[in-house]
Amino acid sequence: MEQGYVKARTFDKINFTQEPLPKGEYEKCVFMNCDLSNTDISGNLFLECEFTGCNLSLAKLTKTGFRDVTFKDCKMLGLQFGNCNEFSLSFSFDTCVLDHSSFYKLRLKKINFRNSKLEEVDFAECDLSGAVFDNCDMRGAAFDNTTLEKADLRTAHHYSIDPETNHIKKAKFSLHGIPGLLDKYDIEIDY
Repeated sequence: MEQGYVKARTFDKINFTQEPLPKGEYEKCVFMNCDLSNTDISGNLFLECEFTGCNLSLAKLTKTGFRDVTFKDCKMLGLQFGNCNEFSLSFSFDTCVLDHSSFYKLRLKKINFRNSKLEEVDFAECDLSGAVFDNCDMRGAAFDNTTLEKADLRTAHHYSIDPETNHIKKAKFSLHGIPGLLDKYDIEIDY
């Protein structure tokens, strides 16, 4: 596999833990059922790529660029997205498991998380303005000085967000999510 620039290529069922993904720029590539767990994909740039059914758990992401990248049905445990190249950082997640990952201090306006598991994910100091958390399990996710203005959490569940230490102006919540906004008061709510 050549290094440098790769365009419109499909990588199917490749175990990159055996033979590492070469450093380079990947544009409009598709990664299907690939194993990138515990690999070092630092410094790579992914433009308009799709990852489907892949395992990226504990991959190293130092200065990795993700621009308009979609992740679907991926296992992504313990990823440090805060180490990524922040220039034009944009991605979306559908039916992914991102437990114990960190998005610390990232600007992720209008990011989409759908049908995903986000247990104990660190969103501290993130800008998640206009983000959508559609049917996401957010048990133990950390929100501290996080901007959630105009974010949609109507179908998210198990979150705990302190309105006094986060920016939630015009964010959307459903009635069943109200306890997640009042957790710190240790009160019981019947509905």
